[in-house]
Amino acid sequence: MSEINLLERWQQVRQRSLALAEPLSAEDCMAQSMPDASPIKWHLAHTTWFFETFILESLEPAFRPFHPAFRVLFNSYYNGIGEKHPRAQRGALTRPSLAQVLAYRQDVDARLSKLWHEEKSAQLANLIELGLQHEQQHQELMLTDVKHLLSCNPLLPALFVSPLPELHWASPFTWQPFQAALLEIGHNGDGFCFDNETPRHRQFVEAFEMATRLVSNGEYLAFIEAGGYQNPALWLAEGWDWLSSQKTRHPLYWQLHGPQWQEFGLYGLQELDLHKPVCHLSYFEAAAYAQWVGARLPSEAEWEYAAQGVTHNRAQQKNDLQQLFDHCWQWTSSSYAAYPGYEAPVGAIGEYNGKFMVNQYVLRGSSSFTPTHHARLTYRNFFPASARWQMTGIRLARSLLNTARTM
Repeated sequence: MSEINLLERWQQVRQRSLALAEPLSAEDCMAQSMPDASPIKWHLAHTTWFFETFILESLEPAFRPFHPAFRVLFNSYYNGIGEKHPRAQRGALTRPSLAQVLAYRQDVDARLSKLWHEEKSAQLANLIELGLQHEQQHQELMLTDVKHLLSCNPLLPALFVSPLPELHWASPFTWQPFQAALLEIGHNGDGFCFDNETPRHRQFVEAFEMATRLVSNGEYLAFIEAGGYQNPALWLAEGWDWLSSQKTRHPLYWQLHGPQWQEFGLYGLQELDLHKPVCHLSYFEAAAYAQWVGARLPSEAEWEYAAQGVTHNRAQQKNDLQQLFDHCWQWTSSSYAAYPGYEAPVGAIGEYNGKFMVNQYVLRGSSSFTPTHHARLTYRNFFPASARWQMTGIRLARSLLNTARTM
């Protein structure tokens, strides 16, 4: 990437975070709705902390922190950096104020700009790119976290004002077959990737078929009405325990008002669009639905194999798969683990991905909340099986080892 393009991207990404926070009050920006979510103010500060800690502290001559306490307050999970403020208590940080956090961003931006114009090294460019990709991850989290926050308010306030969206008619549900293959998956070395997308390696997959689109709200509603949440035969043992303890009977943000289902979103409470992809499901719910229809979730190798012929330009696509990107992250059956030959980067920045490779599942694709140009074929998102507040949906797969199949 050229110097000009990197500087432009840096300005655009940093400005977008501020734009996402702009409709919110200072009170909105401070609140934390649950331990897994973070206040908007914390996101704005932490993404700035990342640039200050991993770039300015190492490369800026005569470095001095904007505020010494910020090193602890806005450290997320980097044990190599030092102490951290407890994640579940981020909403208790009434100080620093939102105004001071915004001043922190301005200060770090100005110092980073000065450093870039003085140095322009490959090392600095790579660190800035990592910081931008990190901030884009947090931009998606900002939207999912504020959505959860507003859903906890009895007023069910809308973040954005808009008329009811038009219904999005889903295409017919069909299956796309794929032959058994020895294939390569993982990042091919062109452009940016996170360390967990490497190294590129071979995997064998048996013949399978993939659903050409995501499962819709209407199809998932049929699962609910058929008693899917009351049938233990459909659920993994841990999923049934989760279901029983949480008293869950429908996707997160669905509400039943009389005979009418509604769904809460950033535009407030609206009539459930039966044709849109169902979203905000746990791995447990996705696996139970797949079991109900006689299918399964794809492995991440199958997903990447199937998606290799798909681009954002429909005219250039080599198969019929739709909604792989820009709708919902799609659960796979693959546990989040290191690829063969994986090595974490040296130092605290090596804690970015590797240490989370346990008790989580891989999601592929991207969602409608994912920033533009942030998604890619090899991206490996990951969450625990019980996570629902992210934009997570279902794409089905079936093995072709048994040929007599109907649906």
